[in-house]
Amino acid sequence: MTASPHPRAVAVTGLGLITPAGIGREDTWAGVLRGRSTADTDPELKDCPVDFSCRIPAMTPEQKRIGGGKAWRMGRFTQLAVLAAREAVADAGLETASWDGARVAVVIGTGLAGAVHLETQTLRHHQGGSDLVSPSLIPMLIPNMAAGEVAADLGAHGPSLATETACASGATALAVARDLLLSGACDIAIAGGSEAAVTPVVTTGFARMGALSGRVDQPALASRPFAADRDGFVIAEGAAVLVLERPADAAARGRRGYAHLAGAGLTSDAHHPTAPSPGGEYAEAALRAALAEAGLSPADVDHVNAHGTSTPLNDRTEAGLIARVLPHGPSVTAPKGVLGHSLGASGAVEAALTALTIRDSRVAPIANLAAGGAGCGSGGSPYDIDCVTGTVREQRVGAAVSHSFGFGGHNVVLLLTAP
Repeated sequence: MTASPHPRAVAVTGLGLITPAGIGREDTWAGVLRGRSTADTDPELKDCPVDFSCRIPAMTPEQKRIGGGKAWRMGRFTQLAVLAAREAVADAGLETASWDGARVAVVIGTGLAGAVHLETQTLRHHQGGSDLVSPSLIPMLIPNMAAGEVAADLGAHGPSLATETACASGATALAVARDLLLSGACDIAIAGGSEAAVTPVVTTGFARMGALSGRVDQPALASRPFAADRDGFVIAEGAAVLVLERPADAAARGRRGYAHLAGAGLTSDAHHPTAPSPGGEYAEAALRAALAEAGLSPADVDHVNAHGTSTPLNDRTEAGLIARVLPHGPSVTAPKGVLGHSLGASGAVEAALTALTIRDSRVAPIANLAAGGAGCGSGGSPYDIDCVTGTVREQRVGAAVSHSFGFGGHNVVLLLTAP
């Protein structure tokens, strides 16, 4: 790696995380490094065909305080985005009272936005009529409101955008935010993803289509990315927000940053609403586009943060992609083994975890995967990929890719490098 950043690199100077592994950046990171699943039986999913999930731990009043009497109008996914954004901005050492808000952009992705509120308010309407429907239903429901409320909370008057590419939404938000910085449309970009859609109807919908693990008697063993006996993902909630700046601007503030977001590749399978293209050729195109943008070759990649949903089709296609394009064997991790699948937030969560991997030179193990157990080929035969299992691996990471793939055929690959 060269001392000066690639001209299309932007610096990651702040991180905010709220996940099933913990409230805040460092608690989440510690939980992911432990490598133990957070899945458990969920009382709110009682009587559903799959009754377990990965929930965010209960927050203290101070941890969840929005203030100003505003929380009542926000959906849960919006509240999580606001809280994660506050942590990220504070972590970056930025003062919202003194920055030029017109030069600050906000881009927040989500998959199902306020689905929980539509579900609960529909029940209230059926049970008691229109007078019981909350006047805040629409603000709690619509997907752009996370970006809008984050912008209002921080006094950010630049572009405010919402991305919706299903499970790639958070990663798409980071790619869009990077483009805004590089175009000169802003000087600071607050970007990430948020999701809070663990509801009976949504969970049942995923179960009915065969996407969820059915291990109702062993929820802690259900999310098992790349394992030969994987049978589906575990639904989760979470939020991650990253602060992006041009490296020169960050350096002028005395900030080196966690990592540089040096490349992004976005493609579409145009194949099937929910299944990946079997050959993975367009996911491969996204990976190669990210490498090209960063001016790197496949051999430069030290680490892969895999999408790794624990579904039979996704993991097989992704393992084949890694083995084919990165045959030198970079380390592979898959945080959904610990965190479950937070849908539209997951790409941002995993980009943040990749930045922490670069900062600490530590690769987290994949939960519920035994050594040598990457059974991703047909009939369970393994692809030759170097999955990290058991315990943390100490490894200096100079360049890493984070994969995100979404229903609708959305492929997003982010490439992060050491600053």
